[in-house]
Amino acid sequence: MNKKSEVSKGLRSLLNNIEKTNNPVERNQLVRELTHSIALIDPDNIEVNPFQPRTEFDENQLQELAKSLQANGLIQPITVRSLGNSKYQLISGERRLRASKIAGLKEIPAYIRVANDQEMLEMALVENIQRADLNAVEVAISYQRLMDECNLTHEALSERVGKDRSTVTNYVRLLKLPAQIQSSVKEGVLSMGHARALAGIDDLILQLKLHQETLDKHLSVRALEGLIKSYHPTKNDTTKPNIDKKSGITAEVKKIKDQLSHQLGTQIDIKRAIDGSGSIIIRFNTDEDFNNITESILKDA
Repeated sequence: MNKKSEVSKGLRSLLNNIEKTNNPVERNQLVRELTHSIALIDPDNIEVNPFQPRTEFDENQLQELAKSLQANGLIQPITVRSLGNSKYQLISGERRLRASKIAGLKEIPAYIRVANDQEMLEMALVENIQRADLNAVEVAISYQRLMDECNLTHEALSERVGKDRSTVTNYVRLLKLPAQIQSSVKEGVLSMGHARALAGIDDLILQLKLHQETLDKHLSVRALEGLIKSYHPTKNDTTKPNIDKKSGITAEVKKIKDQLSHQLGTQIDIKRAIDGSGSIIIRFNTDEDFNNITESILKDA
């Protein structure tokens, strides 16, 4: 018997035992075990929840996700409810389910829920998050499950798990990262700090480029953040020069420009590039202006 069959058999046994037992303590223990288990299910055996409020999905985004799933597989499991006879009903993850079918996947990872165990599920998931051996993506998936399956807001979730709301939000944002980056976090080659920095990039191509550069050069989180700033200086970046909107130069350079203009009695233009190179342009209209300017410049030479 292969490993997948053993896993499936174990989960079937858990489901059967939950249905049979009337002992609350025993049932709670079985639900806890089921909550942390992931089954591999044929997408064709999963029916969509008829009460799902979302009915429209962007076809281009589904195709893009399908391509990613063909290359990397499905990292974040969907959640289903057992209907018996190897049939299931979707609870959350319809976009992932649709993309999996487009990708032609024959098995996808899923958490299996038992109906009417909402409170027990919440307790089990919160307990699971407290484990020290979870990586950042696994924590993020647990947070998302709590919100999806227990109808919790970010604020309510932060109270349940004893974390700041911003911490919860930062974890959940990791699930929007491309599969390659999530895999790096799960494998331990990328830290939560790295992933959080990359999650702030909207440009997918740049995101993947900096991800690879971080791995190739073993960049620290601070080095990665500095690299990201070089591509996208933030509005609140205190290290960014204070640039005058009208002239396009820093306040310091504009001050020098004004001093030179006053000293020479004519208009001065200063152009400066990011690397420090540039030019100073001194304007004049007549031969007399030219002579006066050169005299002012050369008088102390």
